[in-house]
Amino acid sequence: MPASPSSSAQAAREAVAHRLRDLRREAGLTVVQLAAACGWHYSKTSRIENALTGPSATDIRRWCAATHAHDQAQDLVVQSINAESMYRQWRDQVRSGLRHLQESRVQVFRATESHRMYSAGLVPGLLQTEGYALAVLGIAASAHGLDVDDSAQAARARVERSRIVHEQGHRFVVVIEEPVLYCQIGDTDAMAAQLGYLLTAGALPAVSLGIIPMTIRRTHWPEETFHIYDDRFVSVELVSAEVSVTQPGEVTQYLETFDRLRAMAVYGADARAVILRAIEALH
Repeated sequence: MPASPSSSAQAAREAVAHRLRDLRREAGLTVVQLAAACGWHYSKTSRIENALTGPSATDIRRWCAATHAHDQAQDLVVQSINAESMYRQWRDQVRSGLRHLQESRVQVFRATESHRMYSAGLVPGLLQTEGYALAVLGIAASAHGLDVDDSAQAARARVERSRIVHEQGHRFVVVIEEPVLYCQIGDTDAMAAQLGYLLTAGALPAVSLGIIPMTIRRTHWPEETFHIYDDRFVSVELVSAEVSVTQPGEVTQYLETFDRLRAMAVYGADARAVILRAIEALH
């Protein structure tokens, strides 16, 4: 079982925090003295050193100035920015709208040759129809309390982004749990269209679609939704945030977990039969 998907992000935050603490100690400053030199309350120093609060670029530069470590400021700023980008709260990502979020992923998808996707809850975005995507994104707009619901535009952008499955130079290995087919997202027509599209998508040359049957004797439990981009990094979807796992050891854990999940799935004619049963259940 992979470690907590936020562990990479937390470890990166802690590395910055520990280095800042070491700089303070090496300078012979107490927490209170460092705070006074930086012009803030000493409790902020404690929160930063314990990785409870991420320091801003200005905070780091003030810290390095107070500890006479100006030469380390820029490296620590970059390290801190990288750490914070690994854990991106959904509320921050959707501030510019759901459509912007869809369009922001295009480049990373195009830069990836081997896509591995696992989902226990929804049809993965790259295989969604516009009607299904509209229902999914409409729920997202409501859950995040967006001032402007641009889910219709976002759904079209998601479908446009999904055209990559027809382009050369990419391979998509998708594994979903059978209950995904019965999770009522949208109305019956939207579900019928989505399930019908899975029959088509599963036959595409670049797509391997596996479905883990509900009745199979499991060798691995269901996991959170995750997407592996080549062997470079893993995107994990949590309730509150999206976490990018980049540490090689953790990426390897996700690759191994994906292989175990994939081994339980059925493919080809057997997968089509599972989808057809779900379609029949709609009527």
